[in-house]
Amino acid sequence: MTLAIFPGSFDPITLGHLDVIERASKVFSEVRVLLVHNSKKQTLFSLDKRIELIKESVRHIQGVTVDSYEGLTVQYVVEQNGHAMIRGLRGAKDFEYEMQVAAVNRKFAPNVETFFLATSGELAFISSTIVKEAAKYKQPLKELVPQAVENALRLSY
Repeated sequence: MTLAIFPGSFDPITLGHLDVIERASKVFSEVRVLLVHNSKKQTLFSLDKRIELIKESVRHIQGVTVDSYEGLTVQYVVEQNGHAMIRGLRGAKDFEYEMQVAAVNRKFAPNVETFFLATSGELAFISSTIVKEAAKYKQPLKELVPQAVENALRLSY
């Protein structure tokens, strides 16, 4: 069984994230969506609410689990006997940053491989920040986020 970890803050999870999760689930026997604490980000949704929204959004995808962790993601992967980390890429800017992180992670855990999955072209423009801004101004969200997330955003703004 090959466990792949897909880390992020997922505030909120978007259709772009789901695209990466669905495609990774076809390659790995288990994909664990891992909510990680990012001290640089102030989140709209609590940790528990984000876990709830992710679970609701991925329930149709076999082999996907959800967890949370505070610390270096690569440490979590090692602790869980995982060997792969999934990173979604929207464009060149993401790639440059993710390559740096992957290189550092390789120093800490040489047996953990990072796999980059480019988000499908029609979803590459979506970010959690854009989604929250659209929700704030009452814009349509159907093509950006799963229904459960849209409902939660509508209640938040």
